[in-house]
Amino acid sequence: MKISVIGSGNVGATAALFMAVKELAKIVLVDVVEGLPQGKALDMMQASPLSRFDNVIMGSNDYGDTAGSELVVITAGLARKPGMSRLDLLRKNATIVRSVVEEVVKYSPQAKIVMVTNPLDVMTYLAFKVSGFKREKVLGMGGVLDSSRFRYFLAEEMKVPVRETSALVIGMHSELMLPLPEHCTVSGKPIPEIISREQIDNLINRTRKAGAEIVGFLKTGSAYVAPAASIAEMAEIIVRDKKEILPASVYLQGEYGLEGICIGVPVRLGKEGVEEIIPLDLNSEEKATLHKAEAEIKEALKNLGI
Repeated sequence: MKISVIGSGNVGATAALFMAVKELAKIVLVDVVEGLPQGKALDMMQASPLSRFDNVIMGSNDYGDTAGSELVVITAGLARKPGMSRLDLLRKNATIVRSVVEEVVKYSPQAKIVMVTNPLDVMTYLAFKVSGFKREKVLGMGGVLDSSRFRYFLAEEMKVPVRETSALVIGMHSELMLPLPEHCTVSGKPIPEIISREQIDNLINRTRKAGAEIVGFLKTGSAYVAPAASIAEMAEIIVRDKKEILPASVYLQGEYGLEGICIGVPVRLGKEGVEEIIPLDLNSEEKATLHKAEAEIKEALKNLGI
């Protein structure tokens, strides 16, 4: 099996390393910057005797090397710079993602695509439309990352090991994300039964601002380890056909009362990609948050002319 990662910045390169350590497949790391993916791949391979993995990580500037990939992870894109409007960033990343997806279709027409580039739900939709792939084959990573962040904050709050927690965060990968407290547990107990509403609200608020909190510390960078681990988790479930349920951004056709957008919902993943969209009963406030996110996503798509 071959997995290709498009974009060898911090997120892409770290995801490649996590997937290599899991021994999921041969990894091809691609970037437009000459020497960058080759150097990072060589550095990681020199760690293979210590990390005990034997699958090859290859760096390349040529999409031809990705041919026949069964899974393609797209991290390529720009970070927002001072003076750049959100609309400017949206349009620039849309141009990048469109060109990447066209290459994916050319060389790996049977692949599944995992989108990571922000704004994630909009870029997932763009990849779905440009690729022409079935909706089961195109999904966005955000919900796995948001759920992992919530689990960490919950474990920290409750002073328990993270393995005793579970969390489900759906919706838009932004501050309009939607943690579902009834589906978040500690030692199997839903958190509304064991902590106060104020504590839950604080956890939700911190999760919604988790990325910005890291940017605030780093000043000139953003999170990449947790996003990379989230990519590797999704890749492992797909490659090993584990049939696990997790949140992912997918194209909806009436599910959750939403249509014509990609947004995070719980799905069952396997070797063919999204094998099932899991329905949940949401309260009126939760539904309102999803519809607010829907409006924001559709406005972004309108600005892109798609």
